Amino acid sequence: MTPVQEVVLAQPRGFCAGVDRAIEIVERALARFGAPIYVRHEIVHNTYVVNDLRAKGAIFIEDLSEVPPGATLVFSAHGVSQAVRREAAERGFQLFDATCPLVTKVHVEVAKLAREGFEFIMIGHKGHPEVEGTMGQLDGGIHLVEDVEDVGRVEVRDPSRLAVVTQTTLSVDDAAEIHAAVRARFPQVREPKKQDICYATQNRQDAVKLLAPTVDVLIVVGSPTSSNSNRLRELAQRLGTPAYMVDAAADLQPQWFKDGGRVGLTAGASAPDILVQQVIQRLRELGALSVRRMAGVEEHIRFPLPKGLGDRSMAEAGEG
Repeated sequence: MTPVQEVVLAQPRGFCAGVDRAIEIVERALARFGAPIYVRHEIVHNTYVVNDLRAKGAIFIEDLSEVPPGATLVFSAHGVSQAVRREAAERGFQLFDATCPLVTKVHVEVAKLAREGFEFIMIGHKGHPEVEGTMGQLDGGIHLVEDVEDVGRVEVRDPSRLAVVTQTTLSVDDAAEIHAAVRARFPQVREPKKQDICYATQNRQDAVKLLAPTVDVLIVVGSPTSSNSNRLRELAQRLGTPAYMVDAAADLQPQWFKDGGRVGLTAGASAPDILVQQVIQRLRELGALSVRRMAGVEEHIRFPLPKGLGDRSMAEAGEG
């Protein structure tokens, strides 16, 4: 077996501003109000993060009936439906909303255009909590499409009052292909002023497009439930580079590196850097002689916290 010669780190990789904010909301709520803090759904889709917060006193639930009266509740970064918001308000929880602001932007757009009489096509994955949250902004009138074939099955009342929105963590290329099919079938469709796929998803996919052709194998650090992590692995494979996703360093299989050479390493937007460092250490044990970071986009975006959790000001939280 040829040892791994070099590890090349994608730039950017790992946590995005929305994930940073969501985790900080739970940690600050625990510090301020004490355990337990209830969180609807996994705060972000990463096993390590969820287990770490659980150890600190967070309780992850799916149904609000599991939350006792008067408790503190946090909505996950993926967002929730209006029905969940109404139930939380009726039950009087102390509530902090960790919905990523870029997901909230989509929710606001849906509500605004619905008031103007629009129906929607949503490009996304059925069952993903972000999709359920966005579709749940309305009682109806949102048609989910997962691929080009689905577009051909959509029936709308008025093609001139139709808008399209997108799950924020999709493959940029796949979403563009489906968008094109929507435009072809519904030429009057209204599209977002700025694309819904978030900057972090776009940046991480762009980095993999540059990195994958230069390495012999690509490793993505991310959990199986993480949409954006799965898209990174799929993208590398589409570009012809063998790619594997690992939840932790222990998941690495020596046979993946039997041809040695150069290993690319990236991480989904919900994967913490500690896991990346552990993977690097394991690759060193497998023979990696050097680690270098590719050139790439530096991200400086930060999002403000909800009121009542501390003093990070709006000014500090600008795009800096």
